[in-house]
Amino acid sequence: MQDSAVGSVSGATTYVCASVCAKLCAKVGMLIGTLLSITACSPQASNPTLNAAAQPQRPNIVVLFADDMGYGDLSSYGHPYIRTPEIDELARQGQRWTDFYVASSVCSPSRGALLTGRLPVRTGIYGNAIRVYFPDEPWGMPSSEVTLAEALQDRGYKTGMFGKWHLGDGPDALPTRHGFDEWFGVPYSNDMNWVGEPDFEALVKLSMSGDVEKQAMYYARRSAKYAEPKESYWEAPLITSRKAAGEYVDTIEQPAAQSTLTKRYTEEAIKFINKSGTNPFFLYVPYTMPHTPLFRSPEFEGKSLGGRYGDVVEEIDWSVGAIQDALKKAGVLENTLVVFSSDNGPWLKMHEEGGRAGLLRHGKGTTYEGGMRVPTVFSWPGTLPSGVVSEIGSTLDLFATVMALTKMPEDAAVTSGVDGFDLTATLLEKTASPRQEMPFYRGGSLYAYRKGPWKMHFITEGAYDEGEKRTKHNIPQLYHLLRDPSERFDVAEKYPEVMADLLAAAADHQQSVDIQPPLFDRRLMPR
Repeated sequence: MQDSAVGSVSGATTYVCASVCAKLCAKVGMLIGTLLSITACSPQASNPTLNAAAQPQRPNIVVLFADDMGYGDLSSYGHPYIRTPEIDELARQGQRWTDFYVASSVCSPSRGALLTGRLPVRTGIYGNAIRVYFPDEPWGMPSSEVTLAEALQDRGYKTGMFGKWHLGDGPDALPTRHGFDEWFGVPYSNDMNWVGEPDFEALVKLSMSGDVEKQAMYYARRSAKYAEPKESYWEAPLITSRKAAGEYVDTIEQPAAQSTLTKRYTEEAIKFINKSGTNPFFLYVPYTMPHTPLFRSPEFEGKSLGGRYGDVVEEIDWSVGAIQDALKKAGVLENTLVVFSSDNGPWLKMHEEGGRAGLLRHGKGTTYEGGMRVPTVFSWPGTLPSGVVSEIGSTLDLFATVMALTKMPEDAAVTSGVDGFDLTATLLEKTASPRQEMPFYRGGSLYAYRKGPWKMHFITEGAYDEGEKRTKHNIPQLYHLLRDPSERFDVAEKYPEVMADLLAAAADHQQSVDIQPPLFDRRLMPR
């Protein structure tokens, strides 16, 4: 186990059984271990079972996942100039969650956690030196991990993904090798195939050379291209993948026309809905945007008062509406749970080309609220009571929740690994969330911990090369998020009993996690 930032506390921990299950999984196979974890070790405080008579059909599941969209980038979350009527309508007739978190403030670890229900440090899908997967990745998503798509395939679901993967670009790592019947999208971020610029390996060598002036020159040149993007600056591959006659068929279109990506993802998602027929389906649409460089269809150029960034967000909003219309036309809208969220907070370094975290502090790359609290809406007409929900939830919980919602009497008891909670009762009955605590990791280190309204920071650091330097606090910082969501006022001295409680909770959590080596950093090791 990694050295704790908070020390150890004796006594039983909340998640001891989770650690036992994790070891059992390694011995008898991940899927079997996952099956066992629901009944023996899952941290769910509540696991309501849907009435089979009242729910004769398994619900379809649609997850719409923006990239780098900030907490304050939707009109329903307070943006005064970006108009998002379709997402706002989802929020109006569904549920808008105010305290919903991702498991990491950067792309790859966040996406891996959503699909597995497991913390990045437990799966190894993280890095300390390298933050995300880059092109020509030798490894990618571990085959031992069970994804939500695989679990739903086992329940007879059709599974389709249309958008950004970012969990490895090698043949064994692609989405169709991890539970998706078909995939159309880019394998990683849209800024990772520069034309006429050093690639990842070259930048690593340059960094090791210590040539600071040359590094500065390259990064300044890249910054200018982000600010005034042209499609010719990048050559991202666009992959179509499926399985036919027992063989995987992967075709590549390169370079992708980035201005068409949101539109084409939407078109493919609608085709998938239309051909699913009476089969239950899982549709995952992880948009490439608004990660920079920003591109949008001609119809959306100059449409938004919020500039190019606003144009891109408003096109995503159009996509959400088009997918909703397709569900309605297919006659399945009232049997479909739709979730809209984002993979992390806004990339503030991009200035006007980046998003905003609203009243939250900082953004992408940090463990402040702006980096890990994301706009999240749930919709299921006729099933979910509408309203604003201020309970704590996480993308880690989607696996467990979906498994509970899709369970039929004949199904084996399946849920997430050991880090997800079943939010079914909170969604359907507005009960208190079973998730009352949330760890905040940066790489393999626990930087902060939330319990109830309180959040404690053990280590603080700005995003990448911006903001404050890494500081390990001898006396952790303490914030009351309901009174101070912007994390401005450290009240550690006023609440010694709260400090002791959070220190113990964080220590219990750390004792339960067998931290795996960082998979991303393997690229820095000699081969």
